[in-house]
Amino acid sequence: MGPAGPCLEAGHRPLDHPPFLWSPQLNAAPADQIRLLDVQALDTRLAQLAHKRASLPEHAEIEQLSSDLAQLRDLLVASTTEESDTSREQTKAEQDVDQVRQRAVRDQQRLDSGAVSSPKDLESLQREIASLAKRQADLEDIVLEIMERRESAQERVAELTERVSAVQAKVDDATARRDAATAELDAEAATVAKDRQVVVEVIPADLLKLYDKLRAQQGGVGAARLYQRRCEGCRLELNMAEVNDVKSASPETVLRCENCHRILVRTSESGL
Repeated sequence: MGPAGPCLEAGHRPLDHPPFLWSPQLNAAPADQIRLLDVQALDTRLAQLAHKRASLPEHAEIEQLSSDLAQLRDLLVASTTEESDTSREQTKAEQDVDQVRQRAVRDQQRLDSGAVSSPKDLESLQREIASLAKRQADLEDIVLEIMERRESAQERVAELTERVSAVQAKVDDATARRDAATAELDAEAATVAKDRQVVVEVIPADLLKLYDKLRAQQGGVGAARLYQRRCEGCRLELNMAEVNDVKSASPETVLRCENCHRILVRTSESGL
C-alpha cells in the first residue's frame, strides 16, 4: 500500500495543495475591496425588496379574488341568459294565450249573435268554444310556470350581480393596497439603486466585473467578509494553510474563498 495521501479538512483543499485563494493578476486597493461589501449590502437589500415585492400577500389575494370573480361572472352570464330566454318564452306563451282568447271571444260573439241557426253548426261552435277554453287554461298554466322560472332567474341575477359587485370591491381594495405597497418598495429600491451607483463609480471596473460575475453565479452574493477566519459567504472557517496564504498575500491582492470562490474581503476583524 502506498503512502497516505495529504490530510484534508472538511470543505477545503489538501494542506500541501498550491494556494488558489488569490485571483491571478487582479489587485485592488483595500479600500476598494471593502467598498465591495457596501455594494454587496446594497445588492442584498435590492434582492430583498424584489422578493418582498413579488411576495406581497395582495398578489395571492387578488389572484384568488379574480378567480372567484370570474366564476361569479360566468354564473351571472348564464343566469342573465336564462332570464332573457324565459322572458322571450313568456312573451311567446302570452301571445299564444291571447290568440286563443281572441278566437274564443269571436266564437262566443257568433254564438250570442244568433247568426248560427243550424243545430249542427251550433253544436260544433259550442264544442270549439269549450276546446278553446281548455286550451286557454292549459296555456295560462304554462305562462304561470314560465313566470315562476323567470322570477327565479331574476332573483338569481340580482343575487349574483350583488355578489359580483362585492367581490369587485374587494379586488379594487386589494389592488389599491398592492399598488401602494409596490410604490413604497419601488421608491426604496430606487434610492438603494442610486446609492449603489454612487459606490460602484469609484470601484475599479475589473474588480466590479468579477464581483458581478460571481454574484450571478453564487446566488446573489459575490463578495463576503472574512470574519474571525471564517468566510461569511459559505460560513466555513479557513484552515491553517489558507490562513497562512491570506497572511502572506499583499493587502492589494484580491482573495477568493477556497470553498465558495467568492471574493474574500479582509477587514480589521478578520482574525489574522
